[in-house]
Amino acid sequence: MPLNYAEIGETKTIQRVGGNEKTKKFLEELGFVAGATVSVVTSMAGNIIVNMKESRVAISKEMAARIYV
Repeated sequence: MPLNYAEIGETKTIQRVGGNEKTKKFLEELGFVAGATVSVVTSMAGNIIVNMKESRVAISKEMAARIYV
C-alpha cells in the first residue's frame, strides 16, 4: 500500500519506490529506499511528516503515494 494510507504512529518497512527516475533519485537521497523503516508522525492538509533514521521528513501526498510499504 502507498505510504499516504499508513496510520499515524505505525512503523512500516518500505517495499519499493515508484515514479520516474528523477522522483526515485530524489526520494532515495532523502533515505526512502527498499528495506528502510518509516513511522508516520502526522498528516496535515494531505502532506505527511515521517520519522526516518532519527530525523523527521515532510513530503507531499503525491510523493508519499510513490512509496510502497
